[in-house]
Amino acid sequence: MIDRFGLGGVALHRMEQGDRVAELFGVKYPLVQAGMIWCSGWELASAVSNAGGLGIIGAGSMYPEILRAHIRKCKAATHRPFAVNVPMLYPNIEEHMAVIQEEGVPIVFTSAGNPAAWTGRLKAAGITVVHVVSSVKFARKAEDAGVDAVVAEGFEAGGHNGREETTTLVLIPMVRDAVRIPVIAAGGIADGRAMLAAMVLGADGVQIGSRFVCSVESSAHAAFKQRVAEAGEGETLLTLKELAPVRLLRNKFFTDVQQAYASGAKTDDLKALLGRARAKRGMFEGDLEEGELEIGQVSGRINDILPAATIVENILREYREALEQSRSRIWQGQ
Repeated sequence: MIDRFGLGGVALHRMEQGDRVAELFGVKYPLVQAGMIWCSGWELASAVSNAGGLGIIGAGSMYPEILRAHIRKCKAATHRPFAVNVPMLYPNIEEHMAVIQEEGVPIVFTSAGNPAAWTGRLKAAGITVVHVVSSVKFARKAEDAGVDAVVAEGFEAGGHNGREETTTLVLIPMVRDAVRIPVIAAGGIADGRAMLAAMVLGADGVQIGSRFVCSVESSAHAAFKQRVAEAGEGETLLTLKELAPVRLLRNKFFTDVQQAYASGAKTDDLKALLGRARAKRGMFEGDLEEGELEIGQVSGRINDILPAATIVENILREYREALEQSRSRIWQGQ
C-alpha cells in the first residue's frame, strides 16, 4: 500500500496491511463504500469502484429483480470489482443469493445474521465473502464460518448496529488480536485522518458509509442528503434495540419513539409505531419528519455533497497528509 499511496520509504508496518484488502478484492485502495439501504445503488457502487475503491450495492431495500437490474447496470458502468451487501434480517434472501450467483457478482458482504448460513455456499460458487460484526465474539464466529474478511463496525456507525455499544477505537484492536483474517474498520470514519487511525489500530482497510450518503451518486433523497450535511454534533442516537438497534437523526419520528419509551411501550407497541417502509419514507422519499433517518455520528463532520470520486480522492489526500504529520510529530518527540 505504501507505493500505491505514493509514500515510499514510510516504515510503518501497519500501513502495509492495506495490501491484504486491496489484493483480496482486486482494487487499488483498501477503501470500501458501505452497502447502505436506500442509499447505495449501482450509480454509487460503480463510481466508487471506478475511483479505485470497492463499491457496494445495498440489497436490503431491493426486490430480487430490482437487485438484478442494479447489478447489470453496475457491470455496464464499471469493469472493476464491486460487491453486494445482503442483510440477512430482510426477506427474499434466497432469491437475492440466487440473483447474485446468476449474475456473477464477485464479492458479497453479509450482515445481521449467522454467516454460517451462506458462507459455504457462496464460497463454493467462487465468491469472496465478508461479514459485518460488532464484537470479538461474532468476529471469531465469522472466521470459523470461513469468511474471507470481517468488517468490524463500531457503535458510532449509522443504520443497524450492534447491541454491545463498543466504539470503533476499542473494537478494532480487539478484533485484530482475535482473528487472522483481514479486518476492515467501520464506524465514525469519513476522512483520511480517521482512515489512518483505523489502520494504526490494526485494520487492513476501512468501510465508509455516511460520507458516501452525501455523494452526488447516492440514491438517497436530496432532502435527506441536505439534512445530513446540516447535522451537528450529538444529533444521532442508537435506539429501538428491542427490534434491531438503529442509529437515527433526531426528528419527529425519533421524538415519537422516545415518548413511547417514556410511556412504557412494549416491543409490539414499538413495532406498530415503526410500521412498514419507515426507512424508505425518510431516506429515499425525503420525509424528514415521519421518516426513519439512518446515519452515523460522523454526520456532524459532513457539510457538503460531492461526487464519489472526489470523496475518495479527498480521503486519500487527507490520509497522506495525516501520515506525514504523524511522522513529523514522532520525530519531534524524539
